[in-house]
Amino acid sequence: MSTVKTLVAVEVKTGWPLFQLDVNNAFLYGDVVEKVYMRLPPGLSVSSPPSSAPLVCKLQKSLYGLRQASRGSGDSLVIIVVYVDDIVLTGTDLYEITALKYFLHDRFKIKDLGLLNYFLGIEMLYTPFGVFLHQKKFINDLLKEFHCDVCTPVVCPLELNEKLKASVGEPLPNPEVYRNLIRKLNFLTLTRPDLSFAVQHLSQFMQKPCVPHTKSALHLLRYLNGTSDPEIFLNNSSYFSVQVYCDSDWGPCPDSRRSVTSFCILLGGSLVCWKSKKQAVISLSSAEAEYRSLSKVVAEVTWLARLLVDFGITDLSSIPIYCDNQTTIHITKNHVFHERTKHIELDCHFVRTKLADGLVTQLYTSSSTQMADDVALAIVSMRPILLGPIMEKLSLTPEKYGTSRRFYVQTLDDRALSPDVQEKLVRKTLLK
Repeated sequence: MSTVKTLVAVEVKTGWPLFQLDVNNAFLYGDVVEKVYMRLPPGLSVSSPPSSAPLVCKLQKSLYGLRQASRGSGDSLVIIVVYVDDIVLTGTDLYEITALKYFLHDRFKIKDLGLLNYFLGIEMLYTPFGVFLHQKKFINDLLKEFHCDVCTPVVCPLELNEKLKASVGEPLPNPEVYRNLIRKLNFLTLTRPDLSFAVQHLSQFMQKPCVPHTKSALHLLRYLNGTSDPEIFLNNSSYFSVQVYCDSDWGPCPDSRRSVTSFCILLGGSLVCWKSKKQAVISLSSAEAEYRSLSKVVAEVTWLARLLVDFGITDLSSIPIYCDNQTTIHITKNHVFHERTKHIELDCHFVRTKLADGLVTQLYTSSSTQMADDVALAIVSMRPILLGPIMEKLSLTPEKYGTSRRFYVQTLDDRALSPDVQEKLVRKTLLK
């Protein structure tokens, strides 16, 4: 989904048209190269000698459910993103896009769904100044499913200072309910960075969930009940500068003591990528945990840079990565192995290679302005900005810009949430 969000961010900045297609019976078009046999379907009878074995069918075309099914399926730039049988189409030339639509329709019998408004469960709301991405309907359905739509809201995704353990508490009689809830919460992290840490934390207990884990999951639903409005806002400014924030939480897991990597990536001030994930090994210091996080985010930035080059955006040298650990910055710039760092695996030093190549540059930022903290910690949410009062002050009518809403529109220079700074952000985003 990072590819889709990045594509939408590029589209709103360039003004390209963005369309959505769907392929009818997509998996039935591919030829089967391997020999695959299937039992006769119910209702189909073929006469065979009484003494012979039951007859089977040899497939010539793909069927839904086969592993082979998904594999069978100039100046102008046309970009096509395919997820199974859902297609997103954009580019610089509307004529070429239309020609490609006709070509695909003649070959696969597609449905033209018009402008992209709903893709893989994510709803999109267009304004003259950008696109809002949200999953409000999914949130409301989820709250009703678990009877939390009338619960008292809370302000934190998880209880403060709560330390969940794998073996503490009474096991659930039906663990599938917990697993189903976590799967749906994980889907919500596509547009809700503030849920990332809590969901990855609760995902650790899916094998054998207990009562305390369920209580924390329901607490997260109460948080959702009070914060269903936040949306990701992708602005249509002409800037394509990439900013990266990287952070870690050292050894928070009481069972494994492994650290948590977190990062978020902004494209032209729009949040397009984020992640909160437990590290694979135990770090001996906070600097080591931060360095391992840095290695992961540099790999993600390398992929994003190549993706943006495919989209026609080439000026991407020296992408700033902001880190709030001075020791980690010294490790990346000093190639000497010290007593506390000589055990770190070589793959982590991939960071130094990209620094030498000039793809990224590392800068220090204080903890108070470390945006990745919002993804790494469960104490507060992603500091959304409430637009209602400010829009009234600036005479922005709800009919034109929608009702009072929250959205993430944070930049490097504007992090405080004082009223004057909020107004400044709104002016920059909506009143250019």
